[in-house]
Amino acid sequence: MTDALNRPGLGILFICIGTLAISVNDLLIKVLSGGYPLHQMVFTRSAIGLLFTLAFVMAEGGFSILRTRTPGIHLFRGLLVVLANMTFYAAVAVLPLAQATALFFVAPLFITVLSIPLLGEKVGPLRIGAVVVGFVGVVVMQEPWKTNLEVSRAVLLLPVIAAALYALMQVLTRRLGVTTRASAMAVYIQGTFLLVSAGFYLVAGDGRFAEGVENESLIFLLRAWTWPAPGDWPVFIGLGICSGAVGYCLSAAYRMANAATIAPFEYIGLPMAILWGWMIFGDWPVAATWAGCILIIGAGIFVFLREQARARPLPGRRTRWGRR
Repeated sequence: MTDALNRPGLGILFICIGTLAISVNDLLIKVLSGGYPLHQMVFTRSAIGLLFTLAFVMAEGGFSILRTRTPGIHLFRGLLVVLANMTFYAAVAVLPLAQATALFFVAPLFITVLSIPLLGEKVGPLRIGAVVVGFVGVVVMQEPWKTNLEVSRAVLLLPVIAAALYALMQVLTRRLGVTTRASAMAVYIQGTFLLVSAGFYLVAGDGRFAEGVENESLIFLLRAWTWPAPGDWPVFIGLGICSGAVGYCLSAAYRMANAATIAPFEYIGLPMAILWGWMIFGDWPVAATWAGCILIIGAGIFVFLREQARARPLPGRRTRWGRR
Protein backbone atom coordinates (compact mmCIF):
# COMPACT_ATOMS: atom_id res chain seq x y z
CA MET A 1 0.00 0.00 0.00
CA THR A 2 1.38 3.42 -0.92
CA ASP A 3 2.06 6.14 1.63
CA ALA A 4 -0.82 8.18 0.15
CA LEU A 5 -3.21 5.41 1.13
CA ASN A 6 -1.53 4.63 4.45
CA ARG A 7 -2.72 7.65 6.44
CA PRO A 8 -4.60 6.43 9.51
CA GLY A 9 -4.76 9.86 11.14
CA LEU A 10 -6.50 11.40 8.13
CA GLY A 11 -8.70 8.31 7.84
CA ILE A 12 -9.85 8.78 11.45
CA LEU A 13 -10.63 12.46 10.76
CA PHE A 14 -12.72 11.52 7.73
CA ILE A 15 -14.61 8.82 9.63
CA CYS A 16 -15.47 11.29 12.41
CA ILE A 17 -16.78 13.88 9.96
CA GLY A 18 -18.70 11.22 8.07
CA THR A 19 -20.22 9.84 11.27
CA LEU A 20 -21.39 13.32 12.30
CA ALA A 21 -23.04 13.71 8.88
CA ILE A 22 -24.68 10.28 9.27
CA SER A 23 -26.06 11.25 12.65
CA VAL A 24 -27.64 14.45 11.29
CA ASN A 25 -28.90 12.52 8.25
CA ASP A 26 -30.62 9.94 10.50
CA LEU A 27 -32.23 12.70 12.52
CA LEU A 28 -33.58 14.46 9.43
CA ILE A 29 -34.96 11.24 7.96
CA LYS A 30 -36.77 10.43 11.19
CA VAL A 31 -38.19 13.97 11.24
CA LEU A 32 -39.58 13.47 7.71
CA SER A 33 -40.59 9.82 8.10
CA GLY A 34 -44.17 10.61 9.09
CA GLY A 35 -45.06 12.30 5.81
CA TYR A 36 -42.82 11.06 3.01
CA PRO A 37 -41.70 7.63 1.72
CA LEU A 38 -38.09 6.61 2.21
CA HIS A 39 -37.35 6.27 -1.49
CA GLN A 40 -38.50 9.86 -2.14
CA MET A 41 -36.10 11.15 0.51
CA VAL A 42 -33.32 8.97 -0.89
CA PHE A 43 -33.90 10.21 -4.44
CA THR A 44 -33.93 13.88 -3.40
CA ARG A 45 -30.89 13.68 -1.12
CA SER A 46 -28.91 11.65 -3.69
CA ALA A 47 -29.68 14.11 -6.49
CA ILE A 48 -28.46 16.99 -4.32
CA GLY A 49 -25.57 14.98 -2.88
CA LEU A 50 -24.41 14.00 -6.37
CA LEU A 51 -23.83 17.65 -7.24
CA PHE A 52 -21.51 18.04 -4.24
CA THR A 53 -19.79 14.74 -5.02
CA LEU A 54 -19.08 15.75 -8.61
CA ALA A 55 -17.30 18.81 -7.26
CA PHE A 56 -14.99 16.44 -5.34
CA VAL A 57 -14.48 14.47 -8.58
CA MET A 58 -13.28 17.60 -10.37
CA ALA A 59 -10.95 18.39 -7.48
CA GLU A 60 -9.44 14.88 -7.51
CA GLY A 61 -8.69 14.67 -11.23
CA GLY A 62 -11.81 15.24 -13.33
CA PHE A 63 -14.32 12.89 -14.91
CA SER A 64 -11.57 10.57 -16.12
CA ILE A 65 -11.26 9.10 -12.61
CA LEU A 66 -14.77 7.66 -12.97
CA ARG A 67 -13.47 5.04 -15.39
CA THR A 68 -13.21 1.65 -13.72
CA ARG A 69 -12.17 -1.87 -14.61
CA THR A 70 -14.44 -3.36 -11.95
CA PRO A 71 -17.95 -1.99 -12.64
CA GLY A 72 -19.57 -5.15 -11.28
CA ILE A 73 -17.94 -4.76 -7.86
CA HIS A 74 -18.89 -1.09 -7.71
CA LEU A 75 -22.49 -1.95 -8.59
CA PHE A 76 -22.55 -4.67 -5.94
CA ARG A 77 -21.10 -2.24 -3.38
CA GLY A 78 -23.75 0.33 -4.27
CA LEU A 79 -26.56 -2.19 -3.93
CA LEU A 80 -25.23 -3.24 -0.53
CA VAL A 81 -25.38 0.31 0.82
CA VAL A 82 -28.86 0.80 -0.68
CA LEU A 83 -30.12 -2.33 1.08
CA ALA A 84 -28.38 -1.30 4.31
CA ASN A 85 -30.12 2.08 4.17
CA MET A 86 -33.52 0.57 3.46
CA THR A 87 -33.36 -1.89 6.34
CA PHE A 88 -31.94 0.61 8.81
CA TYR A 89 -34.37 3.44 8.05
CA ALA A 90 -37.32 1.06 8.03
CA ALA A 91 -36.35 0.44 11.67
CA VAL A 92 -35.72 4.15 12.42
CA ALA A 93 -39.30 4.94 11.41
CA VAL A 94 -40.52 2.73 14.31
CA LEU A 95 -37.73 2.46 16.91
CA PRO A 96 -36.23 5.21 19.06
CA LEU A 97 -33.24 6.68 17.21
CA ALA A 98 -30.78 5.70 19.94
CA GLN A 99 -31.93 2.06 20.01
CA ALA A 100 -31.76 1.65 16.23
CA THR A 101 -28.33 3.30 16.16
CA ALA A 102 -27.01 1.17 19.01
CA LEU A 103 -28.08 -2.04 17.26
CA PHE A 104 -26.49 -0.83 14.04
CA PHE A 105 -23.19 -0.30 15.81
CA VAL A 106 -22.34 -3.96 15.59
CA ALA A 107 -21.13 -2.95 12.10
CA PRO A 108 -17.48 -2.42 13.23
CA LEU A 109 -17.56 -5.91 14.72
CA PHE A 110 -18.88 -7.32 11.45
CA ILE A 111 -16.09 -5.43 9.67
CA THR A 112 -13.49 -7.02 11.95
CA VAL A 113 -14.83 -10.49 11.16
CA LEU A 114 -15.20 -9.91 7.40
CA SER A 115 -11.73 -8.39 7.11
CA ILE A 116 -10.29 -11.86 7.83
CA PRO A 117 -11.44 -13.68 4.66
CA LEU A 118 -11.84 -10.65 2.38
CA LEU A 119 -8.79 -8.53 3.24
CA GLY A 120 -6.44 -11.12 4.68
CA GLU A 121 -6.19 -9.22 7.99
CA LYS A 122 -5.22 -11.26 11.04
CA VAL A 123 -7.61 -11.22 13.99
CA GLY A 124 -6.54 -13.04 17.14
CA PRO A 125 -8.66 -14.96 19.67
CA LEU A 126 -8.95 -11.98 22.04
CA ARG A 127 -10.53 -9.81 19.37
CA ILE A 128 -12.78 -12.66 18.28
CA GLY A 129 -13.86 -12.95 21.93
CA ALA A 130 -14.62 -9.23 21.98
CA VAL A 131 -16.76 -9.63 18.87
CA VAL A 132 -18.74 -12.35 20.65
CA VAL A 133 -19.28 -10.02 23.63
CA GLY A 134 -20.53 -7.35 21.25
CA PHE A 135 -23.10 -9.70 19.77
CA VAL A 136 -24.22 -10.61 23.27
CA GLY A 137 -25.02 -6.91 23.59
CA VAL A 138 -27.27 -7.24 20.54
CA VAL A 139 -29.11 -10.12 22.20
CA VAL A 140 -29.56 -8.08 25.38
CA MET A 141 -31.14 -5.23 23.43
CA GLN A 142 -33.54 -7.72 21.87
CA GLU A 143 -34.85 -8.32 25.43
CA PRO A 144 -35.54 -12.06 24.85
CA TRP A 145 -37.05 -12.34 28.35
CA LYS A 146 -39.98 -10.14 27.32
CA THR A 147 -43.09 -11.40 25.56
CA ASN A 148 -44.96 -8.10 25.13
CA LEU A 149 -42.54 -5.90 23.18
CA GLU A 150 -43.92 -2.71 21.64
CA VAL A 151 -42.40 -3.68 18.27
CA SER A 152 -41.78 -7.06 16.67
CA ARG A 153 -38.42 -8.76 17.02
CA ALA A 154 -38.16 -8.66 13.23
CA VAL A 155 -38.01 -4.87 13.41
CA LEU A 156 -35.31 -5.10 16.11
CA LEU A 157 -33.25 -7.26 13.76
CA LEU A 158 -33.42 -4.77 10.88
CA PRO A 159 -30.55 -2.55 12.16
CA VAL A 160 -28.39 -5.67 12.68
CA ILE A 161 -29.05 -6.81 9.10
CA ALA A 162 -28.24 -3.28 7.95
CA ALA A 163 -24.97 -3.42 9.91
CA ALA A 164 -23.91 -6.66 8.22
CA LEU A 165 -24.64 -5.23 4.75
CA TYR A 166 -22.84 -1.99 5.59
CA ALA A 167 -19.81 -3.87 6.93
CA LEU A 168 -19.48 -5.88 3.74
CA MET A 169 -19.74 -2.67 1.72
CA GLN A 170 -16.96 -1.00 3.69
CA VAL A 171 -14.67 -4.01 3.42
CA LEU A 172 -15.15 -3.83 -0.36
CA THR A 173 -14.34 -0.10 -0.12
CA ARG A 174 -10.98 -0.99 1.41
CA ARG A 175 -10.22 -3.38 -1.43
CA LEU A 176 -11.32 -0.97 -4.16
CA GLY A 177 -9.59 2.00 -2.54
CA VAL A 178 -6.19 0.88 -3.82
CA THR A 179 -7.19 1.79 -7.39
CA THR A 180 -10.29 4.03 -7.06
CA ARG A 181 -10.61 7.59 -5.78
CA ALA A 182 -12.97 8.28 -2.87
CA SER A 183 -15.03 10.74 -4.91
CA ALA A 184 -15.46 8.20 -7.71
CA MET A 185 -16.72 5.56 -5.27
CA ALA A 186 -19.11 8.14 -3.82
CA VAL A 187 -20.47 8.93 -7.31
CA TYR A 188 -21.12 5.23 -7.96
CA ILE A 189 -23.07 4.98 -4.69
CA GLN A 190 -25.10 8.14 -5.33
CA GLY A 191 -25.90 6.88 -8.82
CA THR A 192 -27.06 3.54 -7.45
CA PHE A 193 -29.30 5.32 -4.93
CA LEU A 194 -30.84 7.39 -7.73
CA LEU A 195 -31.51 4.36 -9.94
CA VAL A 196 -33.02 2.25 -7.16
CA SER A 197 -35.20 5.04 -5.75
CA ALA A 198 -36.39 5.97 -9.26
CA GLY A 199 -37.29 2.32 -9.75
CA PHE A 200 -39.27 2.43 -6.50
CA TYR A 201 -41.14 5.46 -7.81
CA LEU A 202 -42.03 3.75 -11.09
CA VAL A 203 -43.26 0.62 -9.32
CA ALA A 204 -44.73 1.94 -6.06
CA GLY A 205 -44.64 5.74 -6.24
CA ASP A 206 -48.43 6.03 -6.35
CA GLY A 207 -48.72 4.28 -2.97
CA ARG A 208 -50.89 1.41 -4.17
CA PHE A 209 -48.83 -1.17 -2.32
CA ALA A 210 -49.28 0.69 0.97
CA GLU A 211 -53.06 0.30 0.90
CA GLY A 212 -54.26 -1.86 3.78
CA VAL A 213 -50.74 -2.21 5.23
CA GLU A 214 -50.51 -1.74 9.00
CA ASN A 215 -46.79 -2.26 9.59
CA GLU A 216 -45.26 1.20 10.03
CA SER A 217 -41.91 0.19 8.54
CA LEU A 218 -43.57 -1.07 5.36
CA ILE A 219 -45.77 2.02 5.16
CA PHE A 220 -42.62 4.14 5.33
CA LEU A 221 -41.20 2.20 2.37
CA LEU A 222 -44.37 2.04 0.27
CA ARG A 223 -46.41 5.23 0.83
CA ALA A 224 -47.03 7.54 -2.13
CA TRP A 225 -44.67 10.32 -3.18
CA THR A 226 -45.90 13.81 -2.32
CA TRP A 227 -44.51 17.22 -3.24
CA PRO A 228 -42.59 18.54 -0.20
CA ALA A 229 -44.16 21.33 1.81
CA PRO A 230 -42.21 24.64 1.66
CA GLY A 231 -41.08 24.23 5.26
CA ASP A 232 -39.63 20.78 4.50
CA TRP A 233 -37.38 21.83 1.63
CA PRO A 234 -34.55 22.99 3.94
CA VAL A 235 -34.64 19.53 5.54
CA PHE A 236 -34.41 17.83 2.13
CA ILE A 237 -31.49 20.09 1.17
CA GLY A 238 -29.82 19.25 4.48
CA LEU A 239 -30.22 15.57 3.61
CA GLY A 240 -28.49 16.17 0.30
CA ILE A 241 -25.56 17.98 1.92
CA CYS A 242 -25.19 15.20 4.49
CA SER A 243 -25.40 12.58 1.75
CA GLY A 244 -22.55 14.18 -0.19
CA ALA A 245 -20.41 14.44 2.96
CA VAL A 246 -21.11 10.86 4.02
CA GLY A 247 -20.42 9.37 0.59
CA TYR A 248 -17.06 11.09 0.27
CA CYS A 249 -15.82 10.95 3.87
CA LEU A 250 -16.55 7.28 4.46
CA SER A 251 -15.06 6.25 1.12
CA ALA A 252 -11.96 8.34 1.86
CA ALA A 253 -11.62 6.97 5.39
CA TYR A 254 -11.77 3.30 4.45
CA ARG A 255 -9.34 3.68 1.56
CA MET A 256 -6.76 5.55 3.69
CA ALA A 257 -6.57 3.31 6.76
CA ASN A 258 -6.92 -0.22 8.01
CA ALA A 259 -10.61 -1.14 8.31
CA ALA A 260 -10.33 -2.50 11.85
CA THR A 261 -8.42 0.64 12.95
CA ILE A 262 -10.91 3.31 11.96
CA ALA A 263 -14.22 1.45 12.27
CA PRO A 264 -14.53 1.88 16.08
CA PHE A 265 -14.49 5.67 15.65
CA GLU A 266 -17.96 5.37 14.17
CA TYR A 267 -19.15 4.85 17.75
CA ILE A 268 -19.23 8.62 18.25
CA GLY A 269 -22.53 8.44 16.38
CA LEU A 270 -24.18 6.69 19.34
CA PRO A 271 -24.05 9.55 21.88
CA MET A 272 -25.17 11.84 19.07
CA ALA A 273 -28.21 9.63 18.41
CA ILE A 274 -29.04 9.56 22.14
CA LEU A 275 -28.79 13.35 22.24
CA TRP A 276 -31.02 13.84 19.17
CA GLY A 277 -33.55 11.31 20.45
CA TRP A 278 -33.78 13.03 23.81
CA MET A 279 -33.82 16.62 22.52
CA ILE A 280 -36.10 16.19 19.48
CA PHE A 281 -38.31 13.18 20.20
CA GLY A 282 -38.22 12.91 24.01
CA ASP A 283 -36.84 9.34 23.87
CA TRP A 284 -34.49 8.07 26.57
CA PRO A 285 -32.90 4.60 26.30
CA VAL A 286 -34.24 1.85 28.57
CA ALA A 287 -31.94 -0.22 30.81
CA ALA A 288 -31.56 -3.04 28.25
CA THR A 289 -30.45 -0.55 25.60
CA TRP A 290 -27.85 0.97 27.95
CA ALA A 291 -26.54 -2.51 28.84
CA GLY A 292 -26.33 -3.52 25.19
CA CYS A 293 -24.58 -0.25 24.34
CA ILE A 294 -21.94 -0.87 27.01
CA LEU A 295 -21.26 -4.39 25.71
CA ILE A 296 -21.11 -3.36 22.05
CA ILE A 297 -19.03 -0.23 22.57
CA GLY A 298 -16.75 -1.98 25.07
CA ALA A 299 -16.15 -4.77 22.57
CA GLY A 300 -15.46 -2.27 19.80
CA ILE A 301 -12.98 -0.29 21.88
CA PHE A 302 -11.19 -3.49 22.88
CA VAL A 303 -10.95 -4.54 19.23
CA PHE A 304 -9.55 -1.11 18.39
CA LEU A 305 -6.91 -1.24 21.14
CA ARG A 306 -5.85 -4.73 20.12
CA GLU A 307 -5.61 -3.59 16.51
CA GLN A 308 -3.42 -0.66 17.52
CA ALA A 309 -1.14 -2.97 19.50
CA ARG A 310 -0.92 -5.37 16.55
CA ALA A 311 0.01 -2.53 14.21
CA ARG A 312 3.05 -1.43 16.26
CA PRO A 313 6.24 -1.70 14.23
CA LEU A 314 8.19 -4.93 14.62
CA PRO A 315 11.57 -5.59 13.00
CA GLY A 316 11.17 -7.23 9.62
CA ARG A 317 7.35 -7.31 9.85
CA ARG A 318 5.19 -6.13 6.95
CA THR A 319 1.46 -6.57 6.56
CA ARG A 320 -0.46 -7.44 3.42
CA TRP A 321 -0.91 -3.69 2.73
CA GLY A 322 2.77 -2.88 3.09
CA ARG A 323 2.40 -1.16 6.47
CA ARG A 324 5.33 -1.56 8.86
